[in-house]
Amino acid sequence: MADRTEGLETFDNPRPDRDYTIMHVCEEFTSVCPITGLPDFGVITIEYTPDRLCVELKSLKYYFLGFRQQGIFYEAVINRILDDLVEACRPRRMTVKGEFSVRGGIHSTVLAEYKKQ
Repeated sequence: MADRTEGLETFDNPRPDRDYTIMHVCEEFTSVCPITGLPDFGVITIEYTPDRLCVELKSLKYYFLGFRQQGIFYEAVINRILDDLVEACRPRRMTVKGEFSVRGGIHSTVLAEYKKQ
């Protein structure tokens, strides 16, 4: 993905004067372990307070599908998602959480946060 945010669409926040929370949950996230080549499965939760723009869901779904064949560690994928979404919609705050399925008896959760300065 040369420009990872390409294809991520936004729309105008209908209430930019108000702080409110939007939460999107993708229960079928898949990427690939860069060491074993095996698929990694997880639940990605995005929680944010929009500023002027909101993330459009169809484009978010296709953005997530772009990770299906990518070899990427959990920590990198969560931080990349946060960076890409912050770049696309410039929220007031955003949290991205990845809860990944058990591998080798270990369940992993990665949380990355952004707050507008």
